[in-house]
Amino acid sequence: MTEAPQHIGPQIGIIMGSQSDWATMRLAAEILEQLDVAHEVKIISAHRTPDRLYDYAKSAADRNLKVIIAGAGGAAHLPGMAAAMTRVPVLGVPIQSRTLNGVDSLLSIAQMPAGIPVGTLAIGDAGAKNAALLAAAILANENAGLAERLDAWRAVQSDAVAEQPE
Repeated sequence: MTEAPQHIGPQIGIIMGSQSDWATMRLAAEILEQLDVAHEVKIISAHRTPDRLYDYAKSAADRNLKVIIAGAGGAAHLPGMAAAMTRVPVLGVPIQSRTLNGVDSLLSIAQMPAGIPVGTLAIGDAGAKNAALLAAAILANENAGLAERLDAWRAVQSDAVAEQPE
């Protein structure tokens, strides 16, 4: 594997339906920052800002985005609608909600019709963190430096597991 050429601008987009989703989605941004992966963060509501969603998804590939991480709660249309308008892989993060604890969001994101895939992660914080790690792993296939950083990050996680309970 060779070091991928440096690209201008981010290769990962993090989008969410509302400001309140940032409490969860910032965890994805933090993981990407730890791995030194350039990313962008936007609030894009499938319901309240459909033109913004259209412009974002339609321009994603031309702007060299390689992965979109989309967090959404409730009806959770954002990941699926984004995926329907771009060939860039979309990873969906169901936001934990008060109404059904995020199960409604999980089902909305996971149950995409055949032909419009969305990679669906766990509900809430774990999903946001794992979406960032999965996005980084996708990019690491073409970027030796990122592959080394991701391997080191994983080694630290493994080393932190005690062999014996205290």
